[in-house]
Amino acid sequence: MDTDVLIVGGGPVGLTAALELRRRGVDVIVLDRLNSPAPFAKAVGIQPRTLELWDSAGLVRRALDAAVTMRGQIVYINGAQVSRMDLHLPDAVPYRFIALPQYETERVLAESLARLGTRVERGVEFIDFSQDDTSVRSTVGDAGGPRTVVSRYLIGCDGAHSVVREGLGLAFEGGAFAEEYMLADVQVDWDLPEGYGLRAMRKTGETTDDLLVCIPLPGHKRYRMSMFVPAELSTEPAAADGISHGLEGGRAPQLHHIQAVLDRLAPTPTSASNMRWSSVFRISHRLVDRYSRGRVFVAGDAAHIHPPTGAQGMNTGVQDAYNLGWKLALAVHGSAADGLLDTYHIERHPIGEEVVGRTVHAARAGIGAGETDMQTALVREAQLLVGYPDSPIVGQHIADGALADGPIAGQRAPDATGLAQDTVGYPIRVHDLLRHTGHTLLLWAGNPEMVETQRQLAEQIHQQLADHLRSHVIVAASASLADASGPVFRDATGGFAAAYATGDTEAAAHLIRPDGYIGFRTSKPTADALLAHLRRVLRW
Repeated sequence: MDTDVLIVGGGPVGLTAALELRRRGVDVIVLDRLNSPAPFAKAVGIQPRTLELWDSAGLVRRALDAAVTMRGQIVYINGAQVSRMDLHLPDAVPYRFIALPQYETERVLAESLARLGTRVERGVEFIDFSQDDTSVRSTVGDAGGPRTVVSRYLIGCDGAHSVVREGLGLAFEGGAFAEEYMLADVQVDWDLPEGYGLRAMRKTGETTDDLLVCIPLPGHKRYRMSMFVPAELSTEPAAADGISHGLEGGRAPQLHHIQAVLDRLAPTPTSASNMRWSSVFRISHRLVDRYSRGRVFVAGDAAHIHPPTGAQGMNTGVQDAYNLGWKLALAVHGSAADGLLDTYHIERHPIGEEVVGRTVHAARAGIGAGETDMQTALVREAQLLVGYPDSPIVGQHIADGALADGPIAGQRAPDATGLAQDTVGYPIRVHDLLRHTGHTLLLWAGNPEMVETQRQLAEQIHQQLADHLRSHVIVAASASLADASGPVFRDATGGFAAAYATGDTEAAAHLIRPDGYIGFRTSKPTADALLAHLRRVLRW
């Protein structure tokens, strides 16, 4: 066996998968056919949910330092401003929308992976594979010729034209948009407000005849711009697999092509300069019928492709990798319950289906079209509504209407501020407690008399699952701060009770999965109930 997991593709999704596995002590090899990272600002928008995941992985600060805040979007139609959308999120959400060029995202992830001793092997072509009940044998080629890599598992993060997906024989049904676009990374001298994107259109009735979309990038007045391709640059789809998606070969747009569109559609006269790169690209929408088969998995664009509207693609792929990473690590270590790896497809395929459908609709009608509440639309775009309530590995046991208003099992574990601990002089967030690689058990003590009972329950669970779980007791605001020592926190501001609907309960438990979703909750916490649920996930 050459490695535990072979990952094909060194982009954001492959790097995330590798990072999550390496954080959990799994040996990985990451291959990429490119000799060096592509210097393109392809995927730019980073959603708040992605930042939460990067927080738990310990790399969010490096991403924030390299990014620019996305504050909103201004829309012009036929030269007149028709809307201005501000990207406001509830105060309980710890991060905002940011823009980070894909090459910077890859740098941050690759540097974090290198700190764990793994680097992408570049200039290596993935050719084919076969699998049996115990391993996957992959043929790869580089300057030294073909060679075989034997791994326990294989993950295809190799994009829209995935060789891994084709090797699995997966269906990839969908269609393509007729329009062809050009992308460019340029600097402009207009006076649009900082941090706002621009969507400018010329329309005849409901038909968009001309289009300019600008997303801010780090740097002084830099934007990634997309627009319709002029006839002289139009190309025919050349992909051998018939999938027209992504950057195309042929003639690259020049600065004068970009300037011509700005002259027609920019809200104020402006000049483009300092173009870093440009390309022509096409958009398709497709979804695999299966996210895995046997010991082989697909993630990111290898599993789903769709319009870039709302910056959903790369972020959805990162969540694919995050969902798979902790489960696959348990399998490698022999600690996964039977059927755990099957839940990768069960949980993520419906998410891919929803994202493809929503982005296709948004590409034609606009972000939030059809929504009655724009705040809900923004929270959805932030990927904070992603959840797995129908998953076979989540559950709840709520008695007498307790916790009725709290987050249900399968939903994202909300953050809350204002936890106090006797040994700490600053307020602590709930999400601070999630910065590790296992499950997190939050035990609520609604009155001081329950503190010791919950401490003993935490100790029972710890004795069984010390390698897989951390437990914390959270006591009501009425408790003494002296009670909040060791793994005990006081809900000093009532934020936890409000977010998790525990205020009227004497005791409760919320078991949070390694990917930040509530796996189990109960208003009658016992060791038997908690361990019975954990046996859906873990083998010990």
